[in-house]
Amino acid sequence: MRNLHRALVCLAAALCAWTAVAARSAQPAKAPVDVASIDAVFARWTPATPGCAVGIAEDGTPTFGKGYGSADLEHDVPITPESIFEAGSVSKQFTAAAVLLLAREGKLSIDDPVRKYIPELPEYGQPLLIRHMLNHTSGLRDWGSVAAIAGWPRTTRVHTQAHVLDIVKRQKTLNFAPGTRWSYSNTGFNLAAIIVSRVSGQSFPEFTKERIFTPLRMTHTSWRDDYTRIVKGRAIAYDEIDGVYHQDMPFEDVYGNGGLLTTVGDLLKWNENFTRPVVGDAAFVAEQQQPGKFNDGRTHGYAFGLYVGAHAGLREVSHSGSTAGYSAFLTRYPDERVSVAVLCNVATDATKIAHDVSDVYLAGRLKPSAPPKAARTLSNADAEKIAGLYRNRLTGVPLTITFENGALRAGRFGDLIPSAGARFTTTGEQTWNFGAKGTLDVIDGFGTLDSYERVAAWTPVAHDLERYVGSYISDDAEAELSAKVEDGHLVLKRRPDATLALTPQYLDAFRTPSLGLVIFRRAASGAITGLSVVQDRVWNMPFRRVSDATQARK
Repeated sequence: MRNLHRALVCLAAALCAWTAVAARSAQPAKAPVDVASIDAVFARWTPATPGCAVGIAEDGTPTFGKGYGSADLEHDVPITPESIFEAGSVSKQFTAAAVLLLAREGKLSIDDPVRKYIPELPEYGQPLLIRHMLNHTSGLRDWGSVAAIAGWPRTTRVHTQAHVLDIVKRQKTLNFAPGTRWSYSNTGFNLAAIIVSRVSGQSFPEFTKERIFTPLRMTHTSWRDDYTRIVKGRAIAYDEIDGVYHQDMPFEDVYGNGGLLTTVGDLLKWNENFTRPVVGDAAFVAEQQQPGKFNDGRTHGYAFGLYVGAHAGLREVSHSGSTAGYSAFLTRYPDERVSVAVLCNVATDATKIAHDVSDVYLAGRLKPSAPPKAARTLSNADAEKIAGLYRNRLTGVPLTITFENGALRAGRFGDLIPSAGARFTTTGEQTWNFGAKGTLDVIDGFGTLDSYERVAAWTPVAHDLERYVGSYISDDAEAELSAKVEDGHLVLKRRPDATLALTPQYLDAFRTPSLGLVIFRRAASGAITGLSVVQDRVWNMPFRRVSDATQARK
């Protein structure tokens, strides 16, 4: 009876020495936990390094929990399953849940225009809905990317929700028409948190505590709404630079997009709510997991703050997260009733770590599919015709396709696997169709088309670079860039003391590691009139030219 009572207490509070829970629980795991193999996943984290906490639950019962590494290198505090970390974008599902709770009460609709609640936003000439923000189909530029373009990347100054709104309301255009494409944007979730506060009459942290965290007994969970607040048990975040660990903390008071302070145990409680709802009901949790759709009815793989996909042949509902030196991954395998939470206080690949843990725990239940095979042999002559430099017609982003060791490779997209004719596939379920005149159409697994055209690589001489010299100003980014030629190379100067080297890509286009792609824009006459900064989450940040080389020399 004593053991049964202990198991019931552990089930209610999700606390105990989790490595032994399976033997004592009223609902034991289907198979013994392979502790040694899980330990091996975390072998590189020691008391002299930061590390991670991991938690596993099956059928709602914690079956394993352990900490690896140090939560505080200055004070030699070990990581435990009760250590509090920041969950990064794992936080987004809680923001989405808060909005959905208000929608179920009739206080808003996810198909309401965002400006109904945030009239400070510009009119974009097309409806921007709450749904678009929660599905990442809003077209909103990511506010953190905009701040970085201006010279203040996140964690370099204290940003607040007010700063976020101030940045967003200056953006006169969107990356694309809402609902037509997919692009990850933190902005939508910051605005969603503001909407929750304005509609509920409570602060966002108060609302989520009352409606989500307290009912689920997530007693270690809160929001980083004041980064100076003392949080007992918090693990300090680190990054490794030249073999030495340095603190890398998120010194900002923004939340909704991220900012959730939590433990692996609390995250497992939240995951169980999707199976046995305490917050909401079956219809509520089903709605949150419903994959979003584009305006034309095509489905994509992002629901409301959750990715809905598969891992090793198993259905998976998950999200990753990273902020400053924290990294996180929370996943759930609905058919197996298994959840895995990994929280780390070091910049690392928490997604891979969590999947490695899942592979150990679910060994024998995995159903990995075979990688696609080539339907034909690609001749060297055909491959060499395809290899080269291409430009995305929408964003201008360059793509280099190389031919090495008998295989075509398209940068981050990986190897191109020959199909029929001039068609190829990738392991990412993309279809690549090469045209006869240097064109390329890439269709992803959701049917979204990206068109490319072949362009010539460009090596300018000093005379070519002089035409770009001048000052450029962006009202949207509240920033100024000055183009100069130094030692035969074009650079951009940004206050207070940044010098950004530009590497030529194709005519008028340059790369810089800290800014992204810079494309100089021309009038019909050929005169340089401005430039655009292009990043993954900002597709065209315009700068107008306010002086040329002649004026710059005066």
